Amino acid sequence: MLYDTITALATPYGTGAIAIIRLSGEKTFPILKKVFTGNLDKAATNSMNYGYLKDPQTGKVIDEVLVAIYRHPHSYTGEDLAEINLHGGTFVVNTVLSLLISNGAIMAQRGEFTLRAYLHGKMDLTQAEAINDLIEAQHLDQLTLATDELRGSVSKLIKPLLEEMVTTIGNIEVNIDYPEYQDVKVLSDQEVKPMVDKWLKDLKQILAKAESGKIVREGILTAIIGKPNVGKSSLLNALLEEDKAIVTDIPGTTRDIVEGEIRLQNVTLKLMDTAGIRQTKDTVEMIGVDRSLDLIKKAQLILLVIDNSKPLDNNDQELLELTKDKNRIIVYNKADLKSDKEGVETSALKGEIEPLIKKINEMYETVHADIQDPTMSNPRQIGLLNQAYSSLQDAKKSLIEGRELDLVQVDINQAHDYLREIIGKYTKEDLLDDIFSRFCLGK
Repeated sequence: MLYDTITALATPYGTGAIAIIRLSGEKTFPILKKVFTGNLDKAATNSMNYGYLKDPQTGKVIDEVLVAIYRHPHSYTGEDLAEINLHGGTFVVNTVLSLLISNGAIMAQRGEFTLRAYLHGKMDLTQAEAINDLIEAQHLDQLTLATDELRGSVSKLIKPLLEEMVTTIGNIEVNIDYPEYQDVKVLSDQEVKPMVDKWLKDLKQILAKAESGKIVREGILTAIIGKPNVGKSSLLNALLEEDKAIVTDIPGTTRDIVEGEIRLQNVTLKLMDTAGIRQTKDTVEMIGVDRSLDLIKKAQLILLVIDNSKPLDNNDQELLELTKDKNRIIVYNKADLKSDKEGVETSALKGEIEPLIKKINEMYETVHADIQDPTMSNPRQIGLLNQAYSSLQDAKKSLIEGRELDLVQVDINQAHDYLREIIGKYTKEDLLDDIFSRFCLGK
């Protein structure tokens, strides 16, 4: 794969003022010499060169272009690379791509340019993943996370731990294999245990902040629940500022989950308006109720809506009990009459939901602050970090039980491998295929 010269459109497909086509690989400049009228022999790396693209078979000019060249290893991929800036018509783009392919290039796969950058050591795996996050960022906090990760913030968190573990592992191995060797410090259980405790503490701190990073990246799965006709759909519509859900006075109008997304000051909510939870003999409504109950288990935030114009009944009490251990806000809707009940009061039908917005922003006000420091957010990376933490817990348990250091070393080795996999120093080929297949063609 690395021996092929690849090409792809790096800008959105369609009609536009300018399009950019990338070309990377050892045949980049030989191919350009065939089709580009400008002289690239003396062109410096990181230079822009004016000329025309023409078909060498017919001599016909295709387009007037600027070609940016980057000679290896001083390029995005670490290979000879060129970016052809051409006019952005669909026909001309397709014609140029066909021209490059007929002269020795092949079409790139999704993410192949960035994959080559990773394989050539231009970036680690966390930085490669950050590029895709940067492209897909939808608000400033996501952009902040992605740019920090692109600058190596995750690697800076992980590498000191890796270095400490390598040193400890090396000393343990020498102690085991060469006990008579005088120049290496002899380690005991009492000396290894503080190291393991330190690593556990460090990982716990990283994981705690990673929760904020995950929230910024994915948003908060938020379920709007309550018995029928308490104003759940009105609340959803008020939050989204659009008529997303059908609102009537008929109980059981919402039969299925209605979704929407809203960006608040400190957090993005992935809103789910659920079917009203009650006992019913209607088959369709029963399915909706079951889905609502299932969503309660998955939701990260519960907005429990209660009709403030009526006394609490058994259904309300059941929902209060069902969600008591969940992260929830009790929303007393239809708040024409003020009360001193715990929770917030709204009038969703009138769009008066400011107390709820304020409460949610207060709940997640630390999220924005947390991501100002190096933070992880990628689910793959967080999963591996949790596995490393678990392995170190096993190592600590073995130390407490007085097991031999070589058994403790097995767990430390495993934790070390998980951390290496985060930055891509120990990564399976099929995992690389999965990661880079999510990229666009020109990256």
